[in-house]
Amino acid sequence: MSTLQKVAFRAGCSVATASRVMNRNGPVSDEMVRRVRRAAAELGYRAGSRGGSRPAIGVLIPSITNPVFAASLSSIQNRALHAGHSVLIAQSNYDPAQEADAVASLLQQQPTGLILTLCDPERSLLLSSALPPTVLLGNLPTARFTAAVATDNFGAGRDLTEHLLCKGHRRILFISGHFSASDRARLRYLGYVRAMETARQQPLDALEISFVNSLEQLDLSDAVSRFGPTAIIASNDLLALGVMGALRRQGLSIPRDISVAGFDGISLGFLGEVPLTTVEIPDGTMGAAAASLLLDMAENAAPPRHLTVPYRMRAGGTVRNLATQS
Repeated sequence: MSTLQKVAFRAGCSVATASRVMNRNGPVSDEMVRRVRRAAAELGYRAGSRGGSRPAIGVLIPSITNPVFAASLSSIQNRALHAGHSVLIAQSNYDPAQEADAVASLLQQQPTGLILTLCDPERSLLLSSALPPTVLLGNLPTARFTAAVATDNFGAGRDLTEHLLCKGHRRILFISGHFSASDRARLRYLGYVRAMETARQQPLDALEISFVNSLEQLDLSDAVSRFGPTAIIASNDLLALGVMGALRRQGLSIPRDISVAGFDGISLGFLGEVPLTTVEIPDGTMGAAAASLLLDMAENAAPPRHLTVPYRMRAGGTVRNLATQS
């Protein structure tokens, strides 16, 4: 059986240094971290391993009820199982405080590494510097978290807004969860603002609501009366479906009275009488890429990388073309 002493010998360092690297409990140079991890991977050594138990990847997502994250998790699990790893799952409920607690719980299981979808990595409450190899999923990289797999959410928001503008819409309302809970939603809104300003149209203030409240109770009567939108962009498809339900409860028709569009491309958007207009984001592909990147970093001491996955517009039937109206 491989021992820490053998890892240290192969890496060309002391046992104490190898221990600090494997247990993440002391200062070590980046080069030495790579050497020790590579030696450990070659020898099959894992810190804290017990009786041949399967190593695990820790995954943090905002919500297990959003199909977007279910697609990512499925791909992560498939990739992890292929590499002989299990998957530990925690959710933050879009709450930065719960986020920190959830990651602390994952770390107690001594995972090979972490895949994190954070509320906002720039303002994360994850104060511990002793994290295993970590990849952000859906978030852009930061100075602290340099490995990330994401799409261009700003560009997606801009392109979807331009699509509505080309259809003759000028009063476009953006509805989102709280931006403090999702930097992805904030970037999509900023893309909306850019497109509106480029078209010399006045962007409306975003209507921020809770991501976790029941969408069946969503009431938009005040917002519709106050803003008078011809179109509504929701920051994700699940919210877009909730918006459509709220508008129908007001007796409004989609898209005859108000057009609706979203982001993600979840299958639920196909199931209604009218397919949802959306920006399709390949969440399954992103999850598999994040898992592959993490395993490469953890097992092969590969350097952190930022991978950008393309999105695509999917025009459905929930947007009315006002430009052709007399």
